[in-house]
Amino acid sequence: MIVKMKMRVVLVIAALALALPGAALAHTALCTCFDNADGTITCEGGFSDGSSASGVALIVKDGSGKVIEQGAMDKTSKYTFKKPESAYMVVFDAGEGHKIEIDGKKILE
Repeated sequence: MIVKMKMRVVLVIAALALALPGAALAHTALCTCFDNADGTITCEGGFSDGSSASGVALIVKDGSGKVIEQGAMDKTSKYTFKKPESAYMVVFDAGEGHKIEIDGKKILE
C-alpha cells in the first residue's frame, strides 16, 4: 500500500516536471496605445514573460478594414503613427495566438 502511494507521488511529480517547462515558455501578447494629444498615437507592446516586441508588426486599418499604415515595433517596443481622422483600428500582430486588435475609439489622451 505504501509502495503504491509512493509510486503515485513519484508519477505526479514527474508529470508536473514535464508540464512546467511548457508553461514557463507560454507568454501572452500585450499592447496598449495612447493619444499623444499632438495628432499622433503611440503603441507599446511586449509579452507577459518580459520579452520585447521589437520587430512585431503593427497595422492600422480604417473603418472598412483597409490597411492605411503598417510597420513594426522599434527597438523599445513602440510604434508611433499619425492619428487617422476617421474610424480606425490598431492590430498588434505577433503571429498566431498573439494578435491584439484595439478599436481607435478606445485610445484616449
